[in-house]
Amino acid sequence: MSMRISPLTLDGLDRLPRHSRRCVFWEMDPDAVHSSRSFVDPEFEKEAWLSMVMLDWGSCGQVATLDGRPAGCAIYSPPGAVPRAKLFPTAPVSADAVLLTTVRLEPAAELDGVGPSLVQAVVGDLVHRGVRAIEAFGIVRDEEERRPGRRTGAQCEPADCMIEAGFLVDMGFEVVAAHHRYPRLRLELDRDHGWKADVESALERLLLAASLTVTDIEHRSTVGAH
Repeated sequence: MSMRISPLTLDGLDRLPRHSRRCVFWEMDPDAVHSSRSFVDPEFEKEAWLSMVMLDWGSCGQVATLDGRPAGCAIYSPPGAVPRAKLFPTAPVSADAVLLTTVRLEPAAELDGVGPSLVQAVVGDLVHRGVRAIEAFGIVRDEEERRPGRRTGAQCEPADCMIEAGFLVDMGFEVVAAHHRYPRLRLELDRDHGWKADVESALERLLLAASLTVTDIEHRSTVGAH
């Protein structure tokens, strides 16, 4: 498969995964969503938020495609633009950090190294822009919550939309505010850090896992044929 990662643009919102086009978990105050009768189109609200951030701050996302089809995305912005950011028990985000809110993969892309490649693209963009650090609120999911969610729009819950804490650790993030459910993690960008090696190592592990999965499937198919 041919993977491509590029910055999100105003005319490229249709390249976002379907869930991410409609998810407003981070972008809208939950009290406002639940009390407003005018909230009827989450996709419109998401597009409005992305447009606002891009016009005020610049590109706030990286989009991955596999063979030209949406495969995943990462979304990030100044924490002040994210209403949900102040509501976590491990808030606030540090003043010198950009908040990574979303790393979303389509199911078919989970074993193709897309996640680490998206993080690498985010890091490259923010290093170029002189950002000192990236922070993210991770989630520690239970087994039930690891199953793919179906909720979108105003119905999104934390388990549907947040980044798995273990994935962030694999990408080189370190816990700076511990919590049993919602730790806040940080990746330093203003030093000779090891993020590149961490991301490349994680990418190698994912590619190995994908290779082993394919080999296992082929083996079972051969056994079944006999």
